[in-house]
Amino acid sequence: MEQTNSKGHLYDAVVVGGGMVGAATAIGLGQLGLKVAIVEAFAPKSYDCEQPLDLRVSAISAASEALLERLGALAGLDSMRKVAYKGLETWELDGCITRFHSDQIGSPHLGHIVENRLIQLSLWQRMQQLDNITLFCPVKIAEMSRKPLQDQIEVGLDNGEVIQARLLIGADGANSMVRQWANIGITAWDYAQSAMLINIETACGEQDVTWQQFTPSGPRSLLPLPGNNASLVWYDEANRIAQLSQLNNSALKVQIDQYFPQRLDRDFRVINKASFKLTRRHAQTYYQSNLVILGDAAHTINPLAGQGVNLGFKDVDALVSTIAGHLEDKTGWWQKPVLAEYQKSRYRDNQLMMSTMDLFYASFSNDILPLKLLRNGALKLANIDTPIKKQVLKYAMGF
Repeated sequence: MEQTNSKGHLYDAVVVGGGMVGAATAIGLGQLGLKVAIVEAFAPKSYDCEQPLDLRVSAISAASEALLERLGALAGLDSMRKVAYKGLETWELDGCITRFHSDQIGSPHLGHIVENRLIQLSLWQRMQQLDNITLFCPVKIAEMSRKPLQDQIEVGLDNGEVIQARLLIGADGANSMVRQWANIGITAWDYAQSAMLINIETACGEQDVTWQQFTPSGPRSLLPLPGNNASLVWYDEANRIAQLSQLNNSALKVQIDQYFPQRLDRDFRVINKASFKLTRRHAQTYYQSNLVILGDAAHTINPLAGQGVNLGFKDVDALVSTIAGHLEDKTGWWQKPVLAEYQKSRYRDNQLMMSTMDLFYASFSNDILPLKLLRNGALKLANIDTPIKKQVLKYAMGF
């Protein structure tokens, strides 16, 4: 992987954003033999097993793992820390619980909980093995302009370099500069809630089940982490989360003891915490001439089911597969009809997942007794081992 390049060099694709989705996109296109540039402001910190666990983690589905393996990045991740989860459990009232387990479909696990930075780092390590990927880092975009006669987009960097792209790819997050520059509109709203991420050190050993209890003020969740660690997620009104954020770790533990379900072993200590607002965004289109967006630049979802990065990796898989099928097109694989094919393969699926999470959110966000009884009955019914339950489980795994 090159680190610099000459002014005005033409690339097949320029990826803006070197996070998990952007790096995966660059590798996927690089494996097709395309010349790829990737622009990123911050390089991921190198790995040290003694480092404290990051707060930002993802539940990587089996389908996402398969993509990482095809990209050649899974081996690097195996040398770092992660934890497999075999079970998913959801409930509101005791006795009305839905349990999913990998044994139900003969799989060794449903996925892995991994720190976001380590996923990114493993992808960057893989990028370094590909000579046709050029990394521009640490730099930012200074300006962008269309060159219709050349059928290209020109990108000016803040270090003075200028590069051209047949296809500009926006993988630069929820506040995507690429999306805004292209004047791609979004449908968006705030959920009037925030979420707090809390890393804890537990007395019990490594766990393999992730669980979530719904409450009138928002869900309470646990994600297993490597060793004697776990990540708690506390959803609540924004003001309540702001109050909790002001507490020291000892005072926060008292609140957790009071408001988290008894399922949580009380023999733990709080290590670290952070919070963020819950928002929903969906781009009105994923493409324009010589330009496409994916991942959080195209959609952000309620993190209720931890599907955010998995949807992003599905975007990557679809975009790379679509382009691979049109590499020999005389009109150019970067043209609108090809990008429209990519959008068609992803837009409805993303919309369906976002709407499903919104339905869950709305359904469990009130305390009306008839609705409460109905949804808990549905959870209990969903726990019956049927072919439909197995199909739902496979969908949760990304298949």
